[in-house]
Amino acid sequence: MVFAFGVVLFALGIGVSIALHEAGHMWTAKALGMKVRRYYIGFGPKIFSFRRGETEYGLKALPLGGFCDIAGMTALDEMTPEEEPHAMYKKAAWKRVVVMSGGIAMNFILGLLLIYALLLGWGATTTAPAPAVVEKLSCVAPTQYGQDKNWDLAPCEGGGPAEAAGILPGDRITAVNGKPVDTFKEVSAAIRDTTGTVDLTVERGGQTLQFPVAVTSAERYVTVPGSTTPELTKVSAVGIVGVTPEPERYNALTAVPAAFDFTGEIMVDSVKALADIPSKVGALWESVTGGERALDTPISVVGASVIGGEAAERAAWPQFVMLLASINFFLGVFNILPLLPLDGGHIAVVFYERIRDWFRARRGLIAGGPVDYTKLLPITYVFIVIGGAFMLLTLTADIVNPIKIFG
Repeated sequence: MVFAFGVVLFALGIGVSIALHEAGHMWTAKALGMKVRRYYIGFGPKIFSFRRGETEYGLKALPLGGFCDIAGMTALDEMTPEEEPHAMYKKAAWKRVVVMSGGIAMNFILGLLLIYALLLGWGATTTAPAPAVVEKLSCVAPTQYGQDKNWDLAPCEGGGPAEAAGILPGDRITAVNGKPVDTFKEVSAAIRDTTGTVDLTVERGGQTLQFPVAVTSAERYVTVPGSTTPELTKVSAVGIVGVTPEPERYNALTAVPAAFDFTGEIMVDSVKALADIPSKVGALWESVTGGERALDTPISVVGASVIGGEAAERAAWPQFVMLLASINFFLGVFNILPLLPLDGGHIAVVFYERIRDWFRARRGLIAGGPVDYTKLLPITYVFIVIGGAFMLLTLTADIVNPIKIFG
């Protein structure tokens, strides 16, 4: 029941994101003297509609986006004599850019607000390295699962070498085989390459103690120098679990700059993810045909909603909010692409007209007319077909081989 609630809630969140994107176009268009004829969420058969003033508002059956019908978006639009003075393509260039940027801005604003709420409500995982402090002791798992199971360790029983040697929770490890260490990552790296026995120097209750610990061989995923992909490697382990740093906490004021900082990081990641899409097509196809589904492959609205449901089921609300925020940032970045029918494509046309008219003025010519969109239709259709095929591939992958964030 909680899973289904989470799926519906996340899908509703995406719906609100789409609605606000289109509202960004509508509000700016109305404010700048343009006529908005229709504002709809969804495509396909109409479920219901109503009229307020000059605008018809409605909901359609297929939740695949939405649209804001502004009179005269291009010179090809049919308009009534009453609509002609309000035609968008006749407005100043800056007004057209503002209107086409309004939806993108709404996605960025919503993503920023979600990040702010996340920091205010749950804080953020610190980027500082975990200190070399023992949180608990455990047996040494013989192997480690891959990313499809969230890098979990295999089950094991009994105590581990560190516990047998006398290490206790709360001990701070200060040296491994006489080499000083400050972080738990340094401890793990130092133990990983040893054989036989490792000498651990610890601080406990103001005392400095030394413990010889017999290492155990195990398999762990390790990222070797020069590679970005973890590989299953034979290493040494002693059964120590380091402390998990407490999340950084923020108040209503300190969360503001932190939200902007995190937004900047997510924006950079969104641009990288967008640039990596062509390289992920092969991985998506492999996942559909029986291969392993990588965690960094694109997901559809369906896949994202399922992950949202799993997060709700596990009360992992920070991950729920972060995923919704990330989708908004990605949608905003995606719509900047200078390709029709995306917002960025319409913005690119405006800039082309301005640059063209500047050169014409330099030659003593009058400004040219509106761009002939019929000449751009072939490129537009190609983009729509490729984009539709990619969406279908992503949806298929999410159905037959969904991403497992929570194992």
